Amino acid sequence: MADSVPIQHPNRLTAGDFTEADEPMRLFAAWFEEAKRAEASDATAMTLATVDDTGLPDARMVLLKDFDERGFVFYTNTDSAKGRELAHNPRAALVFHWPALSRQVRLRGPVEPVDAAEADAYFATRPRLAQIGAWASRQSAPLESRMAFEKAIAVTMAKYAIGTVPRPPNWSGYRVQPLVMEFWHDRPYRLHDRVEFRRASPGASWSKTRLYP
Repeated sequence: MADSVPIQHPNRLTAGDFTEADEPMRLFAAWFEEAKRAEASDATAMTLATVDDTGLPDARMVLLKDFDERGFVFYTNTDSAKGRELAHNPRAALVFHWPALSRQVRLRGPVEPVDAAEADAYFATRPRLAQIGAWASRQSAPLESRMAFEKAIAVTMAKYAIGTVPRPPNWSGYRVQPLVMEFWHDRPYRLHDRVEFRRASPGASWSKTRLYP
């Protein structure tokens, strides 16, 4: 998990500070930097919501590994449930909740795979045992026993005992390209502040609306 440094009294933006922002990515970057200092567990944790081929929503926690003007990146086994769902319907929603700051960010948009070079570069930074695990785990598939998984890990460790561990062909990243981003800040008596940014397509200009709590 992230190397977060908990603090007792984080500096909070006033309502006017963030409701006056006119561009969501810079606002997210500012909030994220504060969250990395304030959250005791992991500021990169986010809920990823997808939809299966029957239209049933599915959600789980994943970790943010990169973000920039293009979108928000996470990595996974592409044969996993989330990978299959994104292959069928390449759209997703993300939610960040930072309780230490009383803030939440929600976003939705289309999803695209990262390119191979980007995935290779990130995979090379992972701890070796995490790299081994990416080969050994058939993510989301039925597992007959923990012993079977440990055997697969041992076999993979023997296979890659020397040299670098290459990235599995079915392990890569996805980039969520937000079309809607909402920033929420807790206020007393549930009189919260909410600001929503929208755009028609990735790369288009953003419009901003203040919302009732």
